[in-house]
Amino acid sequence: MLVASKAGLGSDMAEIERIPARPKDLGELRTVMAADRTLMAWIRTALSMFSFGFTIYKVLESMADAGTIQNSQSPQTVGLVLAAMGVGSILLGTIGYWLTLRDLEQAGKFRLGRPVLLMAAFMSVIGVLLFAGIATRAI
Repeated sequence: MLVASKAGLGSDMAEIERIPARPKDLGELRTVMAADRTLMAWIRTALSMFSFGFTIYKVLESMADAGTIQNSQSPQTVGLVLAAMGVGSILLGTIGYWLTLRDLEQAGKFRLGRPVLLMAAFMSVIGVLLFAGIATRAI
């Protein structure tokens, strides 16, 4: 919000001063920020599952190629399970986040283009691509 004041600038010039917009209810703001942090924790968990899944997939695949392990399908199965768990955790976290914001929308509108929600969408796409890459053995 902008406010014009003439203090100290003469009668013809106006100084523009920025006043921060503050929410009417700080409890709602804290709840949204807590929901953001919770979704970020879900994203970190999913990222860990993606990395472990990919790493274990590659290590077990090299062991299967070397003949160290008997079942050559094990690397793919382990990688797929961990990638699917990562995608599932992001989806569960995003649903919980969405429900929290929907419940708060009764009191006021919140932007759904929040950075944490965009990051969750991006990570979901990456997780699905990782899953598809492991399933088709493209990576």
